[in-house]
Amino acid sequence: METFWYIAVAFMLIVYVILDGFDLGAGIVHLFAAKEDQERRTILNAIGPVWDGNEVWLVAAGGTLYFAFPKVYASGFSGFYLPLIMILWLLMLRGIGIEFRSHINHPMWRSFWDGIFSFASAMLTILFGTALGNIVRGVHLNPDGYFFAPLWTTFTVGPEPGILDWYTILFGLAAFFTLAVHGANFLAMKTDGEVQANSRRISAQLMWLVLASAIVTLAATAWIQPVVWQNYVADKWGVLFPILAVGSMIGMIRYRRQDRDLAAFLCSGAFILSMGSATAFGLYPKFLISTANTQQSLTAYNTAAGNYSLSVGLIWWTFGILLACAYFVYLFYSFRGKTQLPAEGEGY
Repeated sequence: METFWYIAVAFMLIVYVILDGFDLGAGIVHLFAAKEDQERRTILNAIGPVWDGNEVWLVAAGGTLYFAFPKVYASGFSGFYLPLIMILWLLMLRGIGIEFRSHINHPMWRSFWDGIFSFASAMLTILFGTALGNIVRGVHLNPDGYFFAPLWTTFTVGPEPGILDWYTILFGLAAFFTLAVHGANFLAMKTDGEVQANSRRISAQLMWLVLASAIVTLAATAWIQPVVWQNYVADKWGVLFPILAVGSMIGMIRYRRQDRDLAAFLCSGAFILSMGSATAFGLYPKFLISTANTQQSLTAYNTAAGNYSLSVGLIWWTFGILLACAYFVYLFYSFRGKTQLPAEGEGY
């Protein structure tokens, strides 16, 4: 049961990154793929029907973590309190930026909220990336399994590191470039004209930064946290995840050159899926690695709720996840095809 719930939490987080990742990426490239107000409205209406629904997966993943691994939830939310508050504010600013821009028909008003939307989207991807970097690098857990991490210390990876150092910033940049490309691929698939052309150009240019940042991050991980690779040595089948990542990157480069937008978007999603799965496989069964003593790390086994609770929860979780999947299939099917810009005064 502990292994199942570990996979369930990882699955929901990866689905969140794939789904909310493309509208976060659309926010990153928003000011570059669209210059005129009509073009920017096109981008917002491309993500408008789904952006807030995509965030449900983050809430659901947090709820599942709280239910199945309460100590991980308590330790993580207390230790990462400041960056989590920053993420909360950025999520609010992003939503406000989308909803408020059309309330007053004035170029300065709309430009201001467009800037807020892009800034919040970019900072969210970087913070999410640095959060993953902290999980992979490890934190200074005390004997009770709790920790406090300052926002930064010396920006070096030491026994008591801050949330921001050169290693976690690498993860943040990798997440930024990956989701920017994912968002650009989505916009190229959903739009026409100048927005589509600009999105294709941005995707083609940033793909190489995705590849470079992924290689540098993997090399840094092999040096900073070699324990991540132990599972790959013990279970050779795990190498399928890195192979899928390489194949997805090759496919994305090929299909982008051919302007096959749907295929390129699916490949960027597969790249996120494979890299997320590879990370979860390498960390298993650890949620938080202790930099002071790896024996104190928080794992799926020493932090799980009781077996009866996990078993009963499986029934309700299965029902809920099937309902959510059915809803999202219906949602994306309903808004398939190119984005149609509504009349002035309607939409975003």
